[in-house]
Amino acid sequence: MKSLQSLLAEQQALDAEIARQKKHAASEALAQIHTMISEFGFTAQQVFPWRPAAKKVTAKYRHPQTGATWTGRGKPPAWIAGKDRDQFLVEKPVIEVPQQGPFLAEMAAAAARREQR
Repeated sequence: MKSLQSLLAEQQALDAEIARQKKHAASEALAQIHTMISEFGFTAQQVFPWRPAAKKVTAKYRHPQTGATWTGRGKPPAWIAGKDRDQFLVEKPVIEVPQQGPFLAEMAAAAARREQR
């Protein structure tokens, strides 16, 4: 039966060998990928396709009876087409934020004044 010290030493040696083999395999794979990209002229978009995140647009108009909304983009829906759009505007409530403390610029100015003393 092997001692704990010898088992830990073997484990450490195996971990090191695994890391070396993994690094070697990764470098070979990367070299192969570079070769194929240059050979076939792939672009980054072809290799790593992505789409930009869709921007969520808030509704600008709301139908008073049905509650249907429209952002103001694209073809106008039948309920607003040819009508005065101002009557369908979604009014956003004015949110007043109470001042809870000094603004960041005021805090920075106060800190600068303290440093000058």
